[in-house]
Amino acid sequence: MGLAATMNLRAEHDREKVTTSTHMSALAHKNFRRILLIKPSSLGDVLHGVPVLWALRRRYPRAHIAWLVGSSFAPLIEDIPGLDEVIRFDRVKYRRIGRSIPVTISFARFAADLRRRRFDLIIDLQGLLRSGFLSWACGAAVRIGFGQAREVAWVFYTHRIPPIRGDAHAVDRNFRVTELLGCADAPIDLSLPVRPAARDSLQSKLAELGLPPGADFLAVAPGARWETKLWRLDSFAAVIDTVHDRVGVPSVLLGSPQETELCHRVASGCRSRPITIAGKTSIPELVAAVDAARVILCNDSGTKDVAVALGKPLVTVYGPTNPRRTSPYGRNDDLFRADIPCSPCYLKKLSRCRFQHRCMHEVAPQPVAERIIDLWRHQLRYNVIHVRNPDLAAAST
Repeated sequence: MGLAATMNLRAEHDREKVTTSTHMSALAHKNFRRILLIKPSSLGDVLHGVPVLWALRRRYPRAHIAWLVGSSFAPLIEDIPGLDEVIRFDRVKYRRIGRSIPVTISFARFAADLRRRRFDLIIDLQGLLRSGFLSWACGAAVRIGFGQAREVAWVFYTHRIPPIRGDAHAVDRNFRVTELLGCADAPIDLSLPVRPAARDSLQSKLAELGLPPGADFLAVAPGARWETKLWRLDSFAAVIDTVHDRVGVPSVLLGSPQETELCHRVASGCRSRPITIAGKTSIPELVAAVDAARVILCNDSGTKDVAVALGKPLVTVYGPTNPRRTSPYGRNDDLFRADIPCSPCYLKKLSRCRFQHRCMHEVAPQPVAERIIDLWRHQLRYNVIHVRNPDLAAAST
């Protein structure tokens, strides 16, 4: 039976009671023993789910807590002390479900293996058809997901997270699940550990490129998943040179293997000859690099969320996305964007923009450089644990 057919069958015949905000108290008194979080991607989105993990650990100190995550992002979370198990999900392979018989069989076996683990609570923070189906396939009596999940994933849940009116940050949106489980008073903990081995290997790589161990540097991550999120490369170069001229420190360009060329193009436009380690670091080494940097400059990308989780000073440039939803959590003063009526538009392709990418082009490099220099001189460290805003609970629909 195909996945779509299974979904339709589930929607038609599922007789379990689906609860909303009026039926929350029953779950608050349950003591779950085996819990699965589902949040496969992306880097920043995975980090937006970390506060839920910490809250679950505080609420269920003896429970076995597992996280189903995309294989490439597993190293990001597998060292978090409150997590007992990481279940790797091959997102690239399973995109071919229904188009490849071997892949479809493999997915069915993967789902069957999840069911054998006998989870009694599933929390789907991805909210898509595939993740919703997997939550149902686990066979748990309690399956929580977003009431407004896309691709009708909500049909697979027994309990639905009520939405927040208006624009809510992704962290706050995810954290609504704690209201159903009786732990909404937990702090929003963004903490992310840094591997000692990753620190050491990063320092070795930087030393080979001429940066002494322990030296200060500005970390610059000019990449992003959407091409519309990319700030001008010459603007990045201008900031790098200005900071070098005014403060006298080097910059280190960070990026994935796919962003190596982009970083080299930024470097080629600089007078100050920044170091480039794009494509040369693992995810744990990326985390270590952000932690070692004195200040971070990036677009609206996962690097921003790593910096937030480590309490590092950073400056971000926004254009097509809504900062209220994905800004550095609790730190909007470090954000630059052009005040134009077409932003946010959520367009991913430049070819669809009718305004010559004004949202990013109109962010000038000089104010960005000045803010970085200000952060540099103050040597700030930010909190990674936040008390939840009580008004959010009253803002649900």
